[in-house]
Amino acid sequence: MQNAKVETEHEVQAYSTDNHLERKLKTRHLSMIAIGGTIGTGLFLASGSTIHMAGPGGAIAAYLIAGIMVYFLMASLGEMAAFIPISGSFSTYTSRFVDPALGFAVGWNYWYNNAIVVALELAASALIMKYWFPSVPGIVWSSIFLAIIFGLNILTVKGYGESEFWFSLIKVITIVIFIGIGLLMIFGIMKGNPAGFSNLTKGDAPFKGGFFSIVSVFMIVGFSFQGTELVGVAAGESENPKKDMPKAIKQIFWRILLFYILSIMIIGVLINYNDPRLLNSDVTDIAVSPFTLVFQNAGLAFSASVMNAVILTSVLSAGNSSMYAASRVLWVLAKEGKAPAFLKKVNSKGIPANAMYLTTIIAMSAFLTSLFGDGTVYNWLLNAAGLSGFLSWLGISIAHLRFRKAYVAQGRDMNDLPYVSKWYPFGPIMATILCVVAILGQNYSAFTGPNIDWYGILVSYVSLPLFILIYIGYKIVKRTKLVPLKEADFSQE
Repeated sequence: MQNAKVETEHEVQAYSTDNHLERKLKTRHLSMIAIGGTIGTGLFLASGSTIHMAGPGGAIAAYLIAGIMVYFLMASLGEMAAFIPISGSFSTYTSRFVDPALGFAVGWNYWYNNAIVVALELAASALIMKYWFPSVPGIVWSSIFLAIIFGLNILTVKGYGESEFWFSLIKVITIVIFIGIGLLMIFGIMKGNPAGFSNLTKGDAPFKGGFFSIVSVFMIVGFSFQGTELVGVAAGESENPKKDMPKAIKQIFWRILLFYILSIMIIGVLINYNDPRLLNSDVTDIAVSPFTLVFQNAGLAFSASVMNAVILTSVLSAGNSSMYAASRVLWVLAKEGKAPAFLKKVNSKGIPANAMYLTTIIAMSAFLTSLFGDGTVYNWLLNAAGLSGFLSWLGISIAHLRFRKAYVAQGRDMNDLPYVSKWYPFGPIMATILCVVAILGQNYSAFTGPNIDWYGILVSYVSLPLFILIYIGYKIVKRTKLVPLKEADFSQE
């Protein structure tokens, strides 16, 4: 009996001791995670359709507006995460500074979004591999990539950091080469630009469709920027978050300008916005990526294969990051009593293993729905996740407004903040407004036709009532209230 008691006490001690994540992400990891979250298929593929829809000027305007919104959001997140560096930060910040019910809704919303994104990336990876291996069933590649993503995440947090570092480096190198070749073509040093700058003035260029086309494109662009908030989730496992977070946040805006705005300008100059190949820029046909078109015009015949490989790394990077983010926010929810207790178990390497197992099962189940019938269930799952990123961003901006007010109300010294958002309160207020515009305007065209498209509205906005229902349900059951400013919790755990 005594031995059994000792073993039980040892197990409890091990459970509580291991119930913490390890800080093993270095500065270079966090910086590259910030880049990797910004650069993805939204730039490599969706940029073509945005230029086609709004013209080069309209696309640049949409990316610039979205970039400013993201900068404000990351500045808000940076101020909170540098001072309170915890994983799954969104749900915790909204719980502490706004309302526990909002934290509950934001946390589960973010987990669901990332779990479904893993399923989306598995489907995308199978389509990409058909470029090289058309006869191999897609489920083979999806299974292989799921095993790779799971392996990178379950081993150590450093394994995730290293994989994201190299994934991001590949993307950065590709864009730098693209910008270099594009500039050489524009200024006539390299052949492939017979039109000169005329693509900026032909037809309705540089703005096609006016203001409403920019609004429409802004929704697409907003999705392409989702993932930048991951740097806040990773803060909880950074070696030196008070130093690393400000550095990563400060670099985001300039990276957006360099990688997105300059790339869009180059594509707009070198490819006519009415080129039909831009309209079909999706992952099923890599040959129509605007990056591929520019490389081909420069005489680089191997460009399609190279861009296919680059976009595959982007897809794997997105799946890798989503697995990481989902498991961390689920672990935090469990730790705060907002998810089953078994999900807060951490293994000997500091990995929330149970949270990762559940995320993997949900992601795999969601992916399998795409293989049966006509994929209707899968499409509904993706649509339900469509607004989730914007809802998480909305939670960040609102939490920051309350964070700063509570900080001042409690008489704390601003000099104690490792990073101070320079645009407060304008930044989070503007970010809040733009997030609301993006959420409500997801499918505004469904309301503007001769007949209201009720099915389109339901498909586009299904996640919004779900989010509100989760929020209200938790609020009623737990009887939560708005957190008083002087009672807000600024503890580091």
